[in-house]
Amino acid sequence: MNSLNILSGSAAQGLVASLAGDFKTRTGFDIAGEFGAVGAMAGKLRSGSAADIVIFTAGLVAKLAEEGLVIPSSISDIGRVETALAVRRCDPPLLVGNAADLRAAFLASDAIFVPDTKASTAGIHVANVLEQLGIAEAVTARLKIYPNGATAMRQLAASEAARPIGCTQSTEIISTKGVELSGSLPPGCELATNYTAAVTTHAHGLVQAQALIDLLTSSEARAARTKAGFLS
Repeated sequence: MNSLNILSGSAAQGLVASLAGDFKTRTGFDIAGEFGAVGAMAGKLRSGSAADIVIFTAGLVAKLAEEGLVIPSSISDIGRVETALAVRRCDPPLLVGNAADLRAAFLASDAIFVPDTKASTAGIHVANVLEQLGIAEAVTARLKIYPNGATAMRQLAASEAARPIGCTQSTEIISTKGVELSGSLPPGCELATNYTAAVTTHAHGLVQAQALIDLLTSSEARAARTKAGFLS
């Protein structure tokens, strides 16, 4: 079976899945590989895991280009992704207009579902926000930390806690059944991360990798990007 190997942040998983059928029609290739915390996925690339294409944060892709692991001329922006709040579909939305509201929401919850606070973009940001709000120690026991945002959101959907909430990238919330996007983080706590794609220097499917980048960034895929949670 012909497959294009990808290493990507979980933020792009829903978008890639939505375009996989179109990509196969165009190229005859399926898309295989892994989606996870960007730090962990970059570590796999650095340790020699096979990959034709990567989708990571812009800053990380730039570092990989400096390290000679991706082709600089292939780097293309896909779009920005906000870190946002999530609730179970059965729960009321969170009304968070400012930092004080966010602090109160975290303190009122009995379980906070987040991605890896050391290797994922959103998880690192959540940890910093909790410190900024002065409640990191108070909520430590309530943090439910998972390898990536997609896994954290699936666990939130299945949670039997009384007042659980989640915080990860909007794309991961949107693509998970059983949870709902409940708004962006308020001013002063917000984060919008630019994601880019690039062909790896050891890609076996150079033509197909570039074809996927062209599709992901094309004007015809704009609606798919918006639906998946990407901002222009």
